[in-house]
Amino acid sequence: MPIFAPAPSGPASRPQALFGLPRGTWSGAWALGLAAALSLASAGAYAQSSNNRNAVPASPNALPGLDGELMYQLLISEMQMRAGEPTAAFALMLDAARRTGNAQLYQRAVEIALQGRSGESALQASRAWRQAHPQSREPVRFELQVLVALDRVADIAEPLKRQLALSTPDQREATLAVLPRLLGRAADKKLAARVAQEGLADALAAQATAGPAWSALGRLRLAAEDPSGALAAARQGMSADPAAEGPVFLALELMEPRRPDAEALVRAYLQRQPAKAEVRFSYARALIDDLRYAEATAELEAVTRLQPDFAEAWLALGTLLTQDARNDPAQAALQRYIELMGLRPRNEERGRGLAQAYLSMAQLAERRRDFAAAENWLSRIDNADQLISAQSRRASLLARQGRLNDARALLAALPERSPEEARAKRLAQVQLLRDAKLYQEAYDLLAQFARNEGPESDVQYDLAMLAEKVGRHDEMERLLRGLIAARPDYHHAYNALGYSMADRNVRLPEAKQLIQKALELAPGDAYITDSL
Repeated sequence: MPIFAPAPSGPASRPQALFGLPRGTWSGAWALGLAAALSLASAGAYAQSSNNRNAVPASPNALPGLDGELMYQLLISEMQMRAGEPTAAFALMLDAARRTGNAQLYQRAVEIALQGRSGESALQASRAWRQAHPQSREPVRFELQVLVALDRVADIAEPLKRQLALSTPDQREATLAVLPRLLGRAADKKLAARVAQEGLADALAAQATAGPAWSALGRLRLAAEDPSGALAAARQGMSADPAAEGPVFLALELMEPRRPDAEALVRAYLQRQPAKAEVRFSYARALIDDLRYAEATAELEAVTRLQPDFAEAWLALGTLLTQDARNDPAQAALQRYIELMGLRPRNEERGRGLAQAYLSMAQLAERRRDFAAAENWLSRIDNADQLISAQSRRASLLARQGRLNDARALLAALPERSPEEARAKRLAQVQLLRDAKLYQEAYDLLAQFARNEGPESDVQYDLAMLAEKVGRHDEMERLLRGLIAARPDYHHAYNALGYSMADRNVRLPEAKQLIQKALELAPGDAYITDSL
């Protein structure tokens, strides 16, 4: 399927911030210029009749260098765009930009091309803009992003190098920070990493940018499934700039599959920079993921000494101490977290954290057999989703320690004060069993629950996936076909059914049709592309 399809006409076809580019830029300064063009059309005609075709309107809103004839051309371009003729609109706009050298017109030409789903035209306009304004960073930024959208990563080295060269220090740092996410769209991630290294050559060699540049390159290598290369980049970045945080956070990511060499880099950094509370906190979280609770507790205690107002560290510390039955210090840590969060504005993250703290405080109260206090703490959790989410996290942690029965009991004790709470509780129980690879138990529980769900429910999809896990392929197919019939735009169902057929090497033509339909509904989806 082509990357760029014909654009629809009408109001729904307005620019949509494609590839990270600005949404509807013409509505700002460009709109003022066009408004001036319309209001001054008669002035342009008068100037031409007076043999003064180059007269410039006095209005401060007018785009400089445009006479009446060019303003009329711009009006026709916009009218063509409104009429669903982006190709003609683009040609008129790009011609006006070239004749005047006006940067706003070049940008508008790029936007028209993007709105018309013509990547090659957008690339043509951005390059023409760059040639007309070689010291401007904007056309290079557009060129780079369009190249990535076209998956022409082999061509990004020079634009990337130019963009960094034209950037201020702050802009350079921002570019390096978003580069891994931008190139994460590339189909060939190994090629993207190699070409990016060429484009980053100057940044990698400069003292001021070596740390973030090596960090960006390392993340690109990690995305290309080259953890050894990513670790080498982290090591290079820390060597070039021992104080840079980017390389050490990269090393922390590499710790997840338990690589002692990555952890050695982290520990060496913390020996040089012992007061870096954010890094130490992230290291503690990595230790928790590795079930090294005693070491994580020591790191969190250090964080709270270094930065007493680091609320998240107090919560993590209180949770670990609660788990370790160190009741008094656990209560003190959780109380400190609750006090600090009282100073923050209400938001979803704050609500989730407080729910976790209240649950731990209730657990401590239960240990003291103070059931009234435990109930009081639980009553403070006013959002059922937060309660179930917090308890699900605790259950998952218990299961990872081999305490599956305790985890199941924790979820079973959740209240069911409404049908919504009962539903969320049941799904949490299913997820726990699924994570523990108890697929038959998970299937049986979800099948019982799914009887009250309609054929269009996401629960039917989850049940189909579990049916496949337990070898009930006919049941999986029946559920997915029912879901497709109830929700013809549910691309996950098409993809899952097609992938299952392909994986089992059965009915391959139909499997291909199903996956192609899924890709039609969700163009660019990496998982569906992989299925195809």
